[in-house]
Amino acid sequence: MEFLINGITQVTWQHFLMWIIGGVLIYLAIAKNLEPSLLLPMGFGAILVNIPMSGVLNQFLPGIGEVNGIIDWLFEVGIESSEMMPLLLFIGIGAMIDFGPLLANPRLLLFGAAAQFGIFATITVAAILGFSIADAASIGIIGAADGPTSILVSQVLKSNYIGPIAVAAYSYMALVPIIQPLAIKMCTTKHDRRIKMAYNPKSVTRKTRLLFPIAVTIIAGLVAPASISLVGFLMFGNLIRECGVLRSLSDTAQNDLVNLITLLLGITISASMKAETFITLQTFLIMGLGLLAFVFDTIAGVMFAKFMNLFLKEKINPMIGAAGISAFPMSSRVIQKMGLEADSQNHLLMHAVGANVSGQIASVIAGGVIIGLIPGFM
Repeated sequence: MEFLINGITQVTWQHFLMWIIGGVLIYLAIAKNLEPSLLLPMGFGAILVNIPMSGVLNQFLPGIGEVNGIIDWLFEVGIESSEMMPLLLFIGIGAMIDFGPLLANPRLLLFGAAAQFGIFATITVAAILGFSIADAASIGIIGAADGPTSILVSQVLKSNYIGPIAVAAYSYMALVPIIQPLAIKMCTTKHDRRIKMAYNPKSVTRKTRLLFPIAVTIIAGLVAPASISLVGFLMFGNLIRECGVLRSLSDTAQNDLVNLITLLLGITISASMKAETFITLQTFLIMGLGLLAFVFDTIAGVMFAKFMNLFLKEKINPMIGAAGISAFPMSSRVIQKMGLEADSQNHLLMHAVGANVSGQIASVIAGGVIIGLIPGFM
């Protein structure tokens, strides 16, 4: 009888709070349709790991002995020891992405690079606030607007805050349609948002599409060797898409693989959402810094576009710069919607898509650079 009530007597207010947090994530996933494939398993996982004496975690249970919990096992095998899950997810993401709009207008690569400013600005702010350099770098990568990259970097750098970082990264990705318009309007005028851009794409040959993922992998590997697993798996997925002889594998990567890994990754990351380590002042700071990173990235992309306009005859709509973050395709859709709100004839989607996919490349390279550089400062 004592065993049956042990779980109830060990419930604390921290457990209750984590149940509420889990419930909020589930609510956002179902009621608001915000990243449901990730927020729902993360929310349910947060409840699972915060039930006292939960059998999903590794622990000693009175009357039973050592229990090897499934969620701890998934975390150890899929994230901690090999970073397998985030990397496999990149294959599916690469298979989803059409780099055609970027290849038709290569200068859009510059916006992907510019929109990573928020990562390094946030690292600086986090370090000033007292986080270790490894934790500060892991927090800064939230600005990559790429959940798998955030998880991978924080795991490789052995951050103490993998759970809060993952929650912040995916939550703010889901809130891009709310965060980005506010940030864009802070640094643009109505005139800026009304600038029209003609879309006259150059034809992109099949050979170019095939060589692009190979060339990016080699160049990124030489410049930032630590990024090769991130960039390589992303580009491998894209090569499967573009080769034309692996259609069934491309479809599998885009659908079955992505869905399965996303589901497992969401519930597995909850292993780092235990109440005793999650309910801290640092978690709230991380959430604030993550928001700061997203805002900095957006503003940096916009301001870079406005700077380019000083030298261009055919002006760029500055909002295109904001699409340089990695939240594909949400950010490009936001820019298209804002362009139409400013002028019903202002179609910016394909320009924004080009900047958006360049942000995907830039974010994984930035993650690799951080993985390579930070250990030298530790």
